[in-house]
Amino acid sequence: MTIAMDTRHDPVREELVIYQNPSLFLKVWEVQSDKQTAGIPEVWPWHYHKEVEFLAITEGRAGIQTKDDYRIQDYGDIMLFGSSQLHRIHKALPTPLRFIVLQVDLLQHFDQSSLPYLHCFSELTQPLSTLNYIFREHPEACEEAFSLVNEIYRESQSQQRGYELAIGAAIKKLLLLLLRYDSRMMLQGGDTDLEVTRLRPALDYVERNLGEKITVEEVCSLLNLSYAYFIRYFRTTMGLSFIEFVNYKRVKKAERLLATRDLSITEIACEVGIPSTAQFYKLFKRHNHCSPGEFKARMSGKTVGS
Repeated sequence: MTIAMDTRHDPVREELVIYQNPSLFLKVWEVQSDKQTAGIPEVWPWHYHKEVEFLAITEGRAGIQTKDDYRIQDYGDIMLFGSSQLHRIHKALPTPLRFIVLQVDLLQHFDQSSLPYLHCFSELTQPLSTLNYIFREHPEACEEAFSLVNEIYRESQSQQRGYELAIGAAIKKLLLLLLRYDSRMMLQGGDTDLEVTRLRPALDYVERNLGEKITVEEVCSLLNLSYAYFIRYFRTTMGLSFIEFVNYKRVKKAERLLATRDLSITEIACEVGIPSTAQFYKLFKRHNHCSPGEFKARMSGKTVGS
């Protein structure tokens, strides 16, 4: 269903997502509205954020609009918004409305074993919202995704021992569900497994040498590829540039060190191959929206004074 609206003058808000647990890169909560008013508001602001969002209706009916579509969602329905995709929601009935919002940086949940699928979710050519057809055409997929989002919410609320493992596993199940039910093959990138296998020596080299200086020229020599060809090939296969990949791996290693080792920030920066502390702070904050010190304090259950 689509609707025609003049939305040129509606406000747009960029939402900065504060992660509830910095190691999980997500925020999940339930929105509740018992107000009697319903329908499209006179002022209906758009918002967006860099995190991917899953929205699951747990009670009532909502109207949800993106720049390309408007849909009515009922209990049990789920909707996916891609990174930085404009969207907005309103009550469609005067009855109570409840829905769970899961905002997550999906790319942070890929490890060495799942990196071959990273390009599928990088949104280089199209937003992940194109996958909403899965929930409309495959009721069993919608039901399973709805259950997983609810599970993530429950685990985040109870925070029982091992809840981080449970949430991480549920997010990976969501990714697997999208891959398995993608009957239109929108997440496929051709002979990706073969291409990643070709890059494996470079990926392993980066993993072994994160504490050292890594240059594109060294990796090109390792693979016997020209600089220009390697740059294009890596981005096409992995969904991000080689430098972005190296920085991603360095930040992930820094996170592990911050959580498990009693090292200074300067020492950790050197351990991950970034001798400039200022550059390390800048890179870490770009990925985590907090400083390394704040990250370490949160992981240890402490707070950082202003």
